[in-house]
Amino acid sequence: MNCTAPRDGSSSPPQDSAAAEQPLAGVPFEALSKTYPGRRGSEPVPVIRELDLSIEDGEFLVLVGPSGCGKSTLLRLLAGLEIPTAGEIVIGERPVSQVRPGRRDVAMVFQSYALYPHLSVRDNLSFGLRRSRHRSLPQQLQDQLSQLSRGLPAFLRVRSPREELIEQRVHTVAQALELEPLLERLPKELSGGQKQRVALGRAMARKPAVFLMDEPLSNLDAKLRNSTRTRIVDLQRELGTTTVYVTHDQVEAMTMGHRIAVLNQGRLQQLGTPMELYRWPSNLFVAQFIGSPPMSMLPVVIGPGATLLLGPKRLSVEGPLAAALPALEGQTLTAGLRPEGWRVAPATNRNLPASVLHCEVLGNEQLISCRLHDGDHLVQVRTDPDLTVKPDDVLHLDPEPSGWRLFDASGEAIARQDPVADSPTLPELG
Repeated sequence: MNCTAPRDGSSSPPQDSAAAEQPLAGVPFEALSKTYPGRRGSEPVPVIRELDLSIEDGEFLVLVGPSGCGKSTLLRLLAGLEIPTAGEIVIGERPVSQVRPGRRDVAMVFQSYALYPHLSVRDNLSFGLRRSRHRSLPQQLQDQLSQLSRGLPAFLRVRSPREELIEQRVHTVAQALELEPLLERLPKELSGGQKQRVALGRAMARKPAVFLMDEPLSNLDAKLRNSTRTRIVDLQRELGTTTVYVTHDQVEAMTMGHRIAVLNQGRLQQLGTPMELYRWPSNLFVAQFIGSPPMSMLPVVIGPGATLLLGPKRLSVEGPLAAALPALEGQTLTAGLRPEGWRVAPATNRNLPASVLHCEVLGNEQLISCRLHDGDHLVQVRTDPDLTVKPDDVLHLDPEPSGWRLFDASGEAIARQDPVADSPTLPELG
């Protein structure tokens, strides 16, 4: 489904000059809430809870979170398909919470294709571009004759500058998404992956102020998903359109977005660049949600001299967290370490013995699930694929001292001494 309309509230022909480029649109959500009424006398169901989030002009923002966390609802609120219970949505400098969908200048692509079955691929791509309320009757007639005569010899065709610009835009999008051989086909003659690309292209062709995508690649096979992901990123960089993208796929989240917003139970857990979230999660939820496999968690006591006590073992801590530990000495915290933070090492007193439970060789790496002998805790280790191990083997693990992340009893991260900037610089959009 596409929700498209021009930025000034009226439809107009596509422009083909730099001077006609429209300004980008940031999207602030201000104390936004959405609650659905309960069924059969039950309590109301809050889905979005006082969300404050600002999407920058031209930014590619990825929304992630577990099922039911409010990702798709947030997109529907932005598109105007749902009305917020409280708060405000702004596109550019214009509040739009009470503006009907057709006047918000957003384009949305859902998991479903929502193509017009009686229109060819070419006409599906150009459908939003041809919507117009301000053409005179002679102009409409000229455009229609141009469409009808486009298959005739050149000297018999009726020229329409507007139709020529539309055709240029359709050609550009079709070329970007490899749809050129399919332009004359009907949707019933396309595969599922081809239909999804047409749905993407129809929204992209309109060049809206804000582009919304709700898991648009979920129906594609792995190879096509990878190539289409690259095309979406390239096209967004070329157009500079503010984009909000919902996905469950960790690879899509880490590789596509300038920033990632993690939602849980309708609340924003963390907003930052992919590597900020991976390296410095703000709480236990983000630490275990971002990353595949997730961060391993161990209960530790803060010992003297910037160390962690795991049973009888004393583990050193280095880097930005080390300076915070003296003030926490004696406290019980949760320590997390990413799979690449565990190194397979010789059997020494300082290393942690662990029994191998399961091995996954992935070609370029190997993931080993282990159970520590000290405390019976499960950890996952990312290591060289040439390491030969089997279940019940005993490994000795040496944790990377600078890789530890610490969380208090409420699940909040212990702050590093050199916190990341509040407003990270976004990558250049080309």
